[in-house]
Order: sequence, then C-alpha cells, then structure tokens
Amino acid sequence: MDMFIEVLKAFFIGVVEGITEWLPISSTGHMILVDEFVKLNVSAEFLELFLVVIQLGAIMAVLILYFHKLNPFSPKKTSAEKRGTWRLWGMVAIGCIPAAAIGLTLDDFFNEYFYNAWTVAIALIVYGVVFILLERRNRRREAAYLASRAPRRPRGAHARPVPEVGPGDDGDDAEMALFRVRTVDEIDWKTSLKIGCFQMLAIIPGTSRSGSTIIGGMLCGCSRTAAAEFTFFLAIPVMFGWGVLKLIKYLMAVGLAMTATEIAVLVVGIVTAFVVSVISIKFLMGYIKKNDFTAFGVYRIIVGLVVLAYFGVKVLL
Repeated sequence: MDMFIEVLKAFFIGVVEGITEWLPISSTGHMILVDEFVKLNVSAEFLELFLVVIQLGAIMAVLILYFHKLNPFSPKKTSAEKRGTWRLWGMVAIGCIPAAAIGLTLDDFFNEYFYNAWTVAIALIVYGVVFILLERRNRRREAAYLASRAPRRPRGAHARPVPEVGPGDDGDDAEMALFRVRTVDEIDWKTSLKIGCFQMLAIIPGTSRSGSTIIGGMLCGCSRTAAAEFTFFLAIPVMFGWGVLKLIKYLMAVGLAMTATEIAVLVVGIVTAFVVSVISIKFLMGYIKKNDFTAFGVYRIIVGLVVLAYFGVKVLL
C-alpha cells in the first residue's frame, strides 16, 4: 500500500513536469506548490535526483517527436537536408554556450539564495507581464501592417467592387513583417547566441527556461513557432547533461542503493513525464499557430499571485 501511494505521487509529479516543462509557465513555480501538498516519502538525496532525472523523460518526448528533423543520418534526407540538420545542431550548440559557461557556475548560488517562494512568485508575475506587453506590441505591428496593405476602395457609382481579403490571406505576409526568422532552420549563429543568453535568465527560479528563450527568440525576430521549436532543441543538451550530472553525483554519494519503492517511483515519474510531454508539445505547437502567448502571461500572473497569497498567509499564521 505504501509503495502504491508513493507511485501515485510520482505519477502526479510526472504530469506536472510534463505540462510545465514545455509550456512557458515555470515548472519550478508549480513544483514548489506541488511540494507543499504532495511530498514523496524518500531520502533528500533521492528526491533531488528524482526531480532532475524525470526531465529526461520530457527530453525523450522532443527526441521522438522531432526525430526525423534532428537526425542528420536519415536515409530519407538529401545531402542538402543533412547539411541543414548539422547546421541546426551547430546553432543549438552555440545557443548552449552561455548556459554552460555561466549558468552551471552560478547554479548553486542561485539555488541557495533565490530558490524560495517569493522569488518564484515575482519571476512568474514579471515574465507574465512581459509576455502580455510583447504580444500587445506584436498585435499593434500586425494591425498596422495589414492596414497598410488594405486596398483602397474605388469611389463612384460605376466603380468595380474590391474583393474582401480573407483572414488567412495576409496572415503569412503579416507574420513575415513581424518576424524576420520564419522557421527554426533560418536561425543564424548570432540569433542563436542571443537566445542562449536569454536562456541564462532561467537560472532565476520561476522564470521558466522555455518562457525566457521564447521571449528571447521573439525579441530577436523569430516567429512564435521558430522560437518554441528552438526552445525544445536547446533543452536537449542542457537538460540531458544536467540530468546525467545529477545521476553521477547521486551514484558517487549514495551508490547504486535504491529501494524497490524508489525504483518504482523513478520509472513511473520518467514514463509519465514522457507521455505528458508529448501531449504538451503537440498542444503548444498547435495552439500558437492560431493564438499568441497572452493567455500564458495571464496564467503566470495568476499563479504568481496564488504563490504570494499562499505563502504570505502561511508566514502570518
């Protein structure tokens, strides 16, 4: 019975991880809230390992969904397409340089001094406001562009009517005007490095790695789709390397000793995070084809206020 309860907790945490890792709403903020109500009955060392290693399940979702696009050895690709895939991996490597050079160095410092509910709540709210303001700017630019393209209606009784422009007719043109980088394959090394610098902001708990890189991507001229996809690809080396490093540290400190419950918890957490991540990624990519990120900004502000209210009342009591 005890094992079943712990496995059920692992399943719930895996669901939260799979949803919040890819949507720009901060997995850390949600994990802090989850930890208040769902506590695994495991050692502190194993819990730290678990919360990092389940991210490998999330990473596997990206690798599976984008396997063909990310595979430079695919026999179905032409030589030019294979070179393009290697180029994409090169951009990913460049984008990871800031996080590898600075992020890992300062990670312990930020975890010690900034990993708390107040920092997370403020970061959730601040970046929520940024998302809303950024998308408002995008909508104003898009409206101005479409207005400039609208045909002038001829005057006079014998003027021929001008056909109406359908909602999708100028959509691609408007997106081109807003974002100079339409697809992830068009990202150059300068843009990649800039996005990598934005990824470093995720070292602040509550920022959201996907949120910071998506904002950075759009500010650098990437479309929503290109920014989101590049965010997924940047996560592969960063999160995989971090998960392996945590596993090595755990093995060096504790060894291979794991209880049957801990093994079950780890497996269920990883598998759940993988399955839910597949669903989350498909949802996000479908959503942003017709919508912007405003709703995520509003959601972040709400969650940030909930965190502030909950822990504020807890302190007072």
